[in-house]
Amino acid sequence: MSAYRYHFTASPRPDAQRAKQNLVGRYGQTEVENADVVIALGGDGWMLETLRDRFSDRLPVYGMHRGTIGFLMNEYSPDDLPKRVDEAERAIIYPLEMTAIRTDGEQVKRLAINEISLIRQSAQTAKLRIVVDGKERLDQLACDGVLLSTPAGSTAYNLSAHGPILPIGSNLLALTPISPFRPRRWRGALLKHDAVVRFENLDSERRKVAASADTQEVSDVKTVEIRENRQMPLTLLFDEGRALDERILQEQFAY
Repeated sequence: MSAYRYHFTASPRPDAQRAKQNLVGRYGQTEVENADVVIALGGDGWMLETLRDRFSDRLPVYGMHRGTIGFLMNEYSPDDLPKRVDEAERAIIYPLEMTAIRTDGEQVKRLAINEISLIRQSAQTAKLRIVVDGKERLDQLACDGVLLSTPAGSTAYNLSAHGPILPIGSNLLALTPISPFRPRRWRGALLKHDAVVRFENLDSERRKVAASADTQEVSDVKTVEIRENRQMPLTLLFDEGRALDERILQEQFAY
C-alpha cells in the first residue's frame, strides 16, 4: 500500500465541509503543489471544478460523493482511504476546446470536460449551420440549441437531450440537437474524437445564442469551433469494480 500525500478539496455544502474536516484530521492535508492525489468531496459539479484546476498540474482526482449528483464520484467513507486509492482504477479523459467568436469580434477560448453547448438567448428559435472537418453537414438547424459531448459527459446534459451514451474508450463525440424544430427528425450524429466541429449562428443580430463550456458561458456568439485537446489529459480514480466505463455501461441498461 502506497503512502500518498493527499490534498482535500470540498464544495461549500455542509456535508462536504464536515467530510473534509474529518478526512484532514485522519490523513493530513498537503498543499496541492506537493500532493500526489487530490480528493474531491461533493457532487459532480464540484468534481468538474476540481478537474478544471488539474489542467495545470495533471494530478489524479479521487472523488467521494457528498453532494447531489455523484456519477463521477465514489461512495463516501472515511475508512481505508490509502487502500482505496492504491487499488483504484484509472479513467483518462480529454477535454474539448472551444474557440468562440462573439458578435463584437472578441475571441474567447474555453475548455470543457462534459460538453460544449449552444443555447438560444431569445424567444426566437436559433438558426445554426453545422460544419464538420470543413464540410457543411447541415445548412440550417432551427432549434433551441445543440451540443457536442465527450464520452465522460454523455450521461449528463447530452443524455437529457436524448443523445447517445458513449463508452469511455469509444473515441467518439456525440453531436446532439436540443429541441430541434427543423429538420424535425434529425437526432444528431456520432463523430470521431478528432473531428473539428464548427457552429455558425445564421442570424446573430436577431437570434442571439450563448455558448457554454460546461458551466462557463459566453454570450452573443457568432461562430464556435470545437476540437478535442489530447495534450491535456485528466485522470479520475474509481473504486475497483466501479470504474467509469462500468457505470456508463450500467446506465445504458437503466430503466
